[in-house]
Amino acid sequence: MDAQLAQQTDEVIKHYGTDAEALVEILRDLNQIAGHLSPEHLLLIAQRLNLPSSKVYSVASFYSLINIKPLGRHVIRFCEDAPCHVAGGREVWEALEQELGIPFGETTPDRQWSLLTTSCIGACAVGPVMMIDDEIYGNLTPEKVHEILTQYREADKGGAV
Repeated sequence: MDAQLAQQTDEVIKHYGTDAEALVEILRDLNQIAGHLSPEHLLLIAQRLNLPSSKVYSVASFYSLINIKPLGRHVIRFCEDAPCHVAGGREVWEALEQELGIPFGETTPDRQWSLLTTSCIGACAVGPVMMIDDEIYGNLTPEKVHEILTQYREADKGGAV
């Protein structure tokens, strides 16, 4: 097992203790540090907390902000709830897939973008809505999707968003 992985895991667990009630906090913090939780992370957490690995996996996979696979540099979370869908979400959904060349749930081959769905972001009044990293974008149209992604691409080349 990777020594760094074990050290990260043990430091987070030390902070919370081995109380199974802290499982979500442990998963969240370790995800923040490591970027995603590998099967090795999940197994080590299960061992340290004396929990079945299936329980740790089911909790980790339940929460959309805990990642159980590596994600791209930028993570797009698109709201798939009814208000966004009714406000034109299908067209924006298709524009995102076309613009990035990947289906939802995937990461681009260059690891720059991950395209995920999420439940309500809490901005129903300006749907359809997506979040890129920590920024929320509303009143989306296919044209706005192209403009927003272009801004990120330019910023990644040395400009500013």
